[in-house]
Amino acid sequence: MAPRRRLGKKLFRSLLPILLVLVAAVAIALASIVYGITRPPRRAYLVTPEAFSQISGPGLRVTDESWQNKDGTKARGWLLKGSEGAPAVIFLHRYGADRSWLFNLGVKLNEATNFTILWPDLRGHGLNPPTNSTSFGIHEGDDVLSALNFLRSMKGGTGNRLVGNYAGLYGVELGAFAALSAATQDNQIRALVLDSLPRSTDEMLRSAVKDDLRVNNETVQYLVRGATQIYFLGDYHNTATCDLAMKLKDQRILLLSGRDAEQFRESTISVQQCFKVNSLEVSTDLPLTGYNLPSATGEQGEGYDRRVIDFFDKQLR
Repeated sequence: MAPRRRLGKKLFRSLLPILLVLVAAVAIALASIVYGITRPPRRAYLVTPEAFSQISGPGLRVTDESWQNKDGTKARGWLLKGSEGAPAVIFLHRYGADRSWLFNLGVKLNEATNFTILWPDLRGHGLNPPTNSTSFGIHEGDDVLSALNFLRSMKGGTGNRLVGNYAGLYGVELGAFAALSAATQDNQIRALVLDSLPRSTDEMLRSAVKDDLRVNNETVQYLVRGATQIYFLGDYHNTATCDLAMKLKDQRILLLSGRDAEQFRESTISVQQCFKVNSLEVSTDLPLTGYNLPSATGEQGEGYDRRVIDFFDKQLR
């Protein structure tokens, strides 16, 4: 054997343990990242129905409900009943938030319209969630359909259906993606308010990684995406928002965003051309969006809320 070849083998054997340690370290780091981003931050609710009732009075009757998703996982949400036979509107929060972020807006919509309101915690979100991990929009659209089926199964005080045929969906970021996905499968979803809509499942994943690591490196993003596919056992797939938008037919759409939504303002602008519906309203220069709604000042918050309420009132009557 040539001396050079023998030297190469010795060098490889000496470096092999180091390489194995490096590979193991990278694998552990990726596993830790994926575990963290699939379990978004869980904080105390900003407000609860009980706390809200202490301020507004005992007239607010919000109940804590649970139901089953299509894949057998459990779901939960707060329910505020409206007039029997009236439409229902489901409020879907963004990644890293929870149902309490949109509670005030939902109450205002109920007071103005008497629609039934449901605030679910998206999977993996909220305190002690019944389903531990988010799927970045892969299953959340089906979860919305399960929530609608739950509402349609409920009876009012006279024994008739609680909600009418038509429903509306309000969603921010991950919630907007889930709402859009659900609307492509249910024609009775008539009105959609989509705030800060991402371009795809992958963009949701990239945003979660960026927020978790405080870096936006392409190599890291590529490795995390691969690790995420392994984590979901091949169930993770990238769905483009444009593909979903082009499947819509007669729904009424309100697209919203603003500078406080950062990259999701740009994504909302880029996907608006994909909607071929007859009724599309777009506002992407708002001073405030649903992305940071709980931190709104009084005037800004009222202006945003009024636009959403007026849209649902007009389109679902």
